[in-house]
Amino acid sequence: MAEQKRDYYEVLGVEKSADEAALKKAYRALAKKYHPDMNPGDAEAEKKFKEASEAYAVLSDPEKRRQYDQFGHAAFEGGGGGGYGGFDFTGSDFTDIFGDLFGDLFGGGRRSSSANNGPMKGSNVRTSVRITFEEAVFGCEKEIDLTVKEECKTCKGSGAKPGTAPETCPKCGGKGQVVFTQQSFFGQIRNVQDCPDCRGKGKIIKEKCQDCRGTGYIPIKKKFAVDIPAGIDNGQCKRLSGQGEPGINGGPRGDVLVEVIVGRHPIFQRQDINIFSTVPVSFVVAALGGEIIIDTVDGKVIYEVKAGTQTDTRIRLKGKGVPSLRNRDVRGDHYVTLVVQVPDKLSHEAKELLAKFDAANDDSLNAAKRYAENKEKGHSDSKKKKKIF
Repeated sequence: MAEQKRDYYEVLGVEKSADEAALKKAYRALAKKYHPDMNPGDAEAEKKFKEASEAYAVLSDPEKRRQYDQFGHAAFEGGGGGGYGGFDFTGSDFTDIFGDLFGDLFGGGRRSSSANNGPMKGSNVRTSVRITFEEAVFGCEKEIDLTVKEECKTCKGSGAKPGTAPETCPKCGGKGQVVFTQQSFFGQIRNVQDCPDCRGKGKIIKEKCQDCRGTGYIPIKKKFAVDIPAGIDNGQCKRLSGQGEPGINGGPRGDVLVEVIVGRHPIFQRQDINIFSTVPVSFVVAALGGEIIIDTVDGKVIYEVKAGTQTDTRIRLKGKGVPSLRNRDVRGDHYVTLVVQVPDKLSHEAKELLAKFDAANDDSLNAAKRYAENKEKGHSDSKKKKKIF
């Protein structure tokens, strides 16, 4: 008994109202996932690939799709012919999809059939600069040394020896691209890639400039002034537009991307636009209240601590954080955790004063002694009661 075919829409995972773009997107994903070249020796994957190909061949053709929507699989029964499972793929166009698909499978990438030797923007250059915590908060200016390419003055960027000129590439005819074919289950698929001889430029240089060795550019060490904005964070980049690699065929230069590496601070920690730190508070100030000095990025500030402050109390210094990169008028806050410090060394006089202080309050120094005495007293009372009865 022949295996019953699944609904074509179900196979592709699309709704019946799906347009051509949705069909193509769904099929391309399935073809890439189950293609035999990606799953060698996997019979189940090959079966799913064939099933998806058959579904797409029908639904991508308006007339076949109309027949299928009206009569289902019965519309093509008895058609015989080639194809998978007796289905005839004649007239089905997979060139666009497989030109893209095989580029992904074999690393070539899909190219336009037109020449790609027009003006192209140059590559970006990446570097880094180290700054302090304070410089990240308030901004600064740094100078960096960077080696970049400049047009060769001898050949004026052509790469050819003076008195000669680049010639049209005979392999691609100056188009910068060559067409090759890839064998698939549907026959030969045409694809396009950069010409290996001229590397997509459409021109070859027979006599190279001795100064630049045919590249058309000379590496030069230059100094750049980098304006670091206030509020920049670790790992963020400052872009120097038009300072990168030269463009191709008259295209604009690329950019220089300067990654900012912010050094650690011994006191402050940063989270977004807020700053966090910990400040010690003496036992006396925590108990009686008083003023303390807090270090901030703006300098030292005096803060009034309330009487009875407990350790790990957090206070907020509004507007003492980091400026926002998005809005210069906005600045974060500084959150300070107060940690009550207990002195580890006391004079005899200080100890007596603390003992008197304790006795005047809850007499915590004798709490354990009182507990032991009460426990012993309770035990004695219990024995007396037993003798009476």
